Amino acid sequence: QQDALLPFVEDGTFILIGATTENPYFEVNGALISRSSVFRLNKLTADNILMILNNALNDKDKGLGSFPIAISDDILEYIADIADGDARRALNILELAVYSKMDLSDEITITIKDVEDCIQMKAVDYDKNGDNHYDIISAFIKSMRGSDPDAALYYLGKMIAGGEDPRFIARRVVICASEDVGNADPMALVIANSAAQAVDFIGMPEGRIILAQAVTYVACAPKSNAAYLGINEVLEDLNNIKTGSMPYYLKDGTSLSLERKYTPDKSTQRYAYPHDYENHYVKQQYLPDLVKDKRYYRPADTGYEKNISEYLSKTKYSPE
Repeated sequence: QQDALLPFVEDGTFILIGATTENPYFEVNGALISRSSVFRLNKLTADNILMILNNALNDKDKGLGSFPIAISDDILEYIADIADGDARRALNILELAVYSKMDLSDEITITIKDVEDCIQMKAVDYDKNGDNHYDIISAFIKSMRGSDPDAALYYLGKMIAGGEDPRFIARRVVICASEDVGNADPMALVIANSAAQAVDFIGMPEGRIILAQAVTYVACAPKSNAAYLGINEVLEDLNNIKTGSMPYYLKDGTSLSLERKYTPDKSTQRYAYPHDYENHYVKQQYLPDLVKDKRYYRPADTGYEKNISEYLSKTKYSPE
């Protein structure tokens, strides 16, 4: 049906002007999109809404400036946060709170309970910019690391109810999946990363379901920080000790040819191609000379890393 508009849009008979809460790239015909200019209007920030609320309180003609209203900055910030970028919702909450107290006294004092009663929602002790923010996210990560899905869900819910950016939460889940689960369950990182992409695509409130799935999976997965410890140890060695040169047969073909040309005594040992050997493995040196016996990766004896440990014991770490 949208195709019928194309010739009229092209010759200027129709000028299409529209606004939508949906993604036009999914809802509007591609041919129409290509002939249009699409402008994305981002939701208002909490500071934007706070300014609008203060304007409403001070405006005597069109706002609430003619009423003797007493309301703290903390309560205004709370309204701005729960409005989640919607100025109309913030103004409706403020107006309802004021009108609900109008006949009770000369001065209209708005409390946090008045706001909660208006929106039928309890205020959550969560400050996105304060110490409490870091305390909650710390408890959230430690609960996943500690394999407590109930606590992880609780702190997830507290962050969501407090208006935390779901993308911030998703990033923490991805980090935990790699740092604390690692190769004990490689699917944890896949699920966490898929959840992060899905949350960004779908948004809230449905994004809470996706986050909950990823959080419970990571929390219940077997744990290992072997990869995390390994890369940290490598970086520490690179900063603090000499590691020497890599085996010459591992170098790129061009530099290898030059090395053989000018140092023919080194050409006695060639790179052994693992797929030419039984079980696709051949024992040879890969690390630089000065750290050739160093062991950076120590897989845990849990989850899939138990299989990795058994494989390494039969290959790299097998007796000569």
